[in-house]
Amino acid sequence: MAEAAIRLEQAEYRRSALVEWLTTVDHKKIGILYYWTSVIYLLLAGFLALLMRIQLAQPGMNFLGPKTYNEVMTMHGTMMIFAVAMPLNAAFFNLVVPLMIGARDVAFPRMNAFSYWSFLFGSLLMWSSFLFGHAPDAGWFGYANLSSSRLYSAGPGLDFWNLGLQVLGISSIAGALNFFVTIVNMRAPGMSLMRMPVYVWMVFITAILILLAFPSLTVGLFLIMFDRYFNTNFFNPVHGGDPVIWQHLFWIFGHPEVYILVLPPMGIISEILPTFTRKPLFGAPFVIFAGMAIAFLSFFVWAHHMFTVGLGPVPNALFAASTMLIGIPTGVKVFNWLATMWGGSIDFKTPMKFASAAVWLLMVGGVTGVMHATVPLDYQQQDSYFVVAHFHYIIFGVIVMGLLAATYYWFPKMYGRLLDERLGTWHFWTTFLGMNLTFFPMHFVGLDGMPRRYFTYSAETGWGTWNLVITVGAFILGLAQILLLVNVIKTMRQPATAPADPWDGRTLEWTIPSPPPAYNFAVIPTVKGRDNYWLEKYGDGHHVPAATDTSQRRATNQKHYDNPGHGTLPPGVHLPKPSWWPMIVSAGLTAMAAGMIMHGTETLGPLGFPVVGLGAFVVFFGLLGWHFEPAIEHQETHVHE
Repeated sequence: MAEAAIRLEQAEYRRSALVEWLTTVDHKKIGILYYWTSVIYLLLAGFLALLMRIQLAQPGMNFLGPKTYNEVMTMHGTMMIFAVAMPLNAAFFNLVVPLMIGARDVAFPRMNAFSYWSFLFGSLLMWSSFLFGHAPDAGWFGYANLSSSRLYSAGPGLDFWNLGLQVLGISSIAGALNFFVTIVNMRAPGMSLMRMPVYVWMVFITAILILLAFPSLTVGLFLIMFDRYFNTNFFNPVHGGDPVIWQHLFWIFGHPEVYILVLPPMGIISEILPTFTRKPLFGAPFVIFAGMAIAFLSFFVWAHHMFTVGLGPVPNALFAASTMLIGIPTGVKVFNWLATMWGGSIDFKTPMKFASAAVWLLMVGGVTGVMHATVPLDYQQQDSYFVVAHFHYIIFGVIVMGLLAATYYWFPKMYGRLLDERLGTWHFWTTFLGMNLTFFPMHFVGLDGMPRRYFTYSAETGWGTWNLVITVGAFILGLAQILLLVNVIKTMRQPATAPADPWDGRTLEWTIPSPPPAYNFAVIPTVKGRDNYWLEKYGDGHHVPAATDTSQRRATNQKHYDNPGHGTLPPGVHLPKPSWWPMIVSAGLTAMAAGMIMHGTETLGPLGFPVVGLGAFVVFFGLLGWHFEPAIEHQETHVHE
């Protein structure tokens, strides 16, 4: 069988490393591309945050002017949401979901590559606004008329923001459709819906949320584009428009977006806690149903962002009630996680540190969030730094900490190596300290009246001391991430000796080598229950085996579970063919967006529509090439006993 696997690997199409990565449709490689692109953007957007914190460290600072501050603030928020948190989640969707459901790839491999290239080109289009000296400056939320009228944003900065987000939205919708179909159609035999890992469930729910929520944002962005380019007046009250329409369209998307970002890390926590407590997840069906309830309710809470707009007492009361209600399924998850840890044989490895910290930080962020369901309290704290604190406890405390836990947990499946535990511990504690030192004092200055989005403040306010503490915490938090990079570099210099199952895991990805072969499974496994691999190793009894050290498990796991499949091997394994067309179609799509941006400028305006036409030509012929290209690589990849 090992010889068969070697023959299969040797039969792969041979090409240069660069071409291989540019044309790959392998979900694992696409996941790695998503991961490192998002990490680079995390560092860049984090650098923008440090610039803001230097400006606010003391009263009356002139480090950044008001226009530059607005540009930095807008790009920081937009990039962190759409170019860091979402694609970093997508990285782990790609890396592990097919492995966890026993599939060889996603349902549409070329669409998967198209999603990545659209994300990359769309985000680069937005970042390029700095190179042209016209970065967007209306906030990541883009409230009309700041974003829709050239009277308030005359340059192309908001065009970069608008068109870049539309390209990113196409990427997200394509990716969500792909994973929805993958999870529905490509699960291993015996893996019923309720036997799926909880993380796969959260990805499934997230894909549905994206498909339902993103159209609202797309419609809003098109309306802004029409106002800016074609002098419509959807948001201009002078001519019968209403700027509040944008707020409705944005927040109908925006609040489900919070759960689009947070549900996958909740799934990650639900995988890591059972592994390192050596207990099954307490009440797993309730955790799944709680995720469904959160997703459903997320479409009925958007107006709590608009209590101060003047909707009236009846809408405010209804949205206050729904906002309180959404705290119940979130609390169910927290209590189930705590019950999972209770009485377990806990092994506080680095993934467990980050995951358990995310649970605590979720409680802090959740408490400071659900209190804003009370309308009079929301009136007092609206647009203050108290809301900034709450938001970052969710975005960083839960989402980023959860994704860092996933990094340490699934790194062996990325590169066949275990990240250094000592450096991981230092990374955790410095991140945890810096995060709380940065965001917790924001509650105090917020309650003291400091508004968000202001580029300076006077000494008479008394906010200087806490802002200095916040800035020090931000630098600690930023420098802490260097430890992760050092850890990765140190680890990658070592041989790839990670065992197939370094954590004594519970799910299917731990049954195959680290890293997995291109085909994942030579034989698709048959699933007999939730936590199928745990059942194979230990049965369904209540005995909790004693934890063993990774080095002690290395030999046994490598000997038995490096077998790429179980049972009778099939006569052949067919891999999807690498393709240039996804990148070409994405490039054409981005060229169309760039042409529209050019059309809105004085100097390049005449070239705008020709560039749009050129981009449309590339998209059309790219789709033709995509259609006529064989989906399966023609090669002999038969595997024999």
